[in-house]
Amino acid sequence: MQRERVIGLVIAGGLSQRFGGEKAVAMLAGRSLLARACGRLAADCGAVAVNVRAGGDGAAEAERLGLAVLGDPPGLATGPLSGVLAGLRWARAQGASLLITLPCDTPLLPDDLVSRLVAAAEGRSCAAARTPDGMQSLCAAWGVELIGDLEAALADGRHPPVHGFLEDHDCGLVDYADAAAFLNINTPQDLDEAARRLGA
Repeated sequence: MQRERVIGLVIAGGLSQRFGGEKAVAMLAGRSLLARACGRLAADCGAVAVNVRAGGDGAAEAERLGLAVLGDPPGLATGPLSGVLAGLRWARAQGASLLITLPCDTPLLPDDLVSRLVAAAEGRSCAAARTPDGMQSLCAAWGVELIGDLEAALADGRHPPVHGFLEDHDCGLVDYADAAAFLNINTPQDLDEAARRLGA
């Protein structure tokens, strides 16, 4: 698939309550988590945007990096799928056919993740990474044809599980044996562990 047909979106809209601040701006080896996630996407995507809460430090960091900032669509249930929907609408407006999402708080992801997701989504409406811990549902590829189904899923004010939505749409799977590469930064201790692994 042509690079221009693939758009990247970093999901960074969570409240980060356990972390004690916005994870998007947390620093790891001299770079913010948001910058790391965007860099991973930029290598394979024609453009990159960020789904982040307006007015916060994450939005300011996105603007510093020169990235489009997408808020959740109004009038629908809030949550990561709302961010995906915003990204898909933006991708469609850009003339892209596929959206790749990554969460901002998984800084150790494999270098080949995005290219493998793109390949796994060929002929399907979606694809996601999977480790021995289960589906990594925000490390995923989403076809713009999912916009209508996402709008319907979020219209009643409830936010369905991301993995459930993907499973309902014959999601392709990209398997990785190393679950540690998908370490999720939820606490300052997790950030310390990611720094230790990068140093190793």
